[in-house]
Amino acid sequence: MIQQFKRNILITGGAGFIGSHVVRLFVNKYPDYHIVNLDKLTYAGNLANLTDVENSPNYTFVKADICDYNRMVEVFGQFHIDGVIHLAAESHVDRSIKDPFSFAQTNVMGTLNLLQAAKQAWKEDYSNKLFYHISTDEVYGALDFDGTLFTEETRYDPHSPYSASKASSDHFVRAYHDTYGLPMVISNCSNNYGPYQFPEKLIPLFINNICHGKPLPVYGKGENVRDWLYVEDHVRAIDVIFHQGTIGETYNIGGFNEWKNIDLIKVMIKTVDRILGNPERTSDHLITYVTDRAGHDFRYAIDASKLKNELNWKPSLQFEDGIEKTIHWYLDHQTWMDDITTGAYQKY
Repeated sequence: MIQQFKRNILITGGAGFIGSHVVRLFVNKYPDYHIVNLDKLTYAGNLANLTDVENSPNYTFVKADICDYNRMVEVFGQFHIDGVIHLAAESHVDRSIKDPFSFAQTNVMGTLNLLQAAKQAWKEDYSNKLFYHISTDEVYGALDFDGTLFTEETRYDPHSPYSASKASSDHFVRAYHDTYGLPMVISNCSNNYGPYQFPEKLIPLFINNICHGKPLPVYGKGENVRDWLYVEDHVRAIDVIFHQGTIGETYNIGGFNEWKNIDLIKVMIKTVDRILGNPERTSDHLITYVTDRAGHDFRYAIDASKLKNELNWKPSLQFEDGIEKTIHWYLDHQTWMDDITTGAYQKY
């Protein structure tokens, strides 16, 4: 049955936020591809994110841990995998500060397991094969407030256990290309937002807290700057890079949307209050300034001109439009959010 498909693509972390959007696009856009979604279903994995494609004939879900090397070898062999889009990772900076070991285990050793399994399965016959590693702009460290941007040539300077683990995994991917010839591409992306994001992250957390009148904890003075990208724009970039990217290259993906945290939060407050239908309401009083995160980088900003110039990609949404869509989605999917906060989603 598997042999009828043009390609057999392994997407790791496909039940997570970005991963579920990647799975959905590939399942729907490429019916001649067999999409194998491999996810451990940790706290951030949610199969309810994929109810619309779970019965598709070109989709298979496999519950497995990328840290289990023997299982990865089995998956490559069982499904004749010829392409990998690797998103599975521990990704929350605060959690990495509390538990750096799990981040090193999953993000470094898990990636190494996949690289070795791919190398073994493909037996150094790399024609029509690709290992695509999804990374983060946080590997580059922090920028000053001088207008400079991260480029693909920016020196790595990670400051948190999370970014250090992702930097290490990036280096292993490049090392497998340089040492063994493994065909690979890497992309480093700015902050994503949109539907299905686990509500430990700023935007869904604050949307939910505004709706319920809960405090909005802001690190320091809220002056840290991030570049925001709507998740579906990121997924379009992944699609383009997977199919058209140059082997061995790195591509930065950014939204050209820099916002101070406090300004972003005020836009969310204004938008949620308006959508909830009370123009007199203001939730500004919910803002609560808290002690800054240890090692908190001041500014991230991506120069995505290489991706634009070489592969003709650019973001389709500015932040004000994207946040409007995002807020409407969370307000219209309160059951999804409730299942997350109660833990019911883990029984799906």
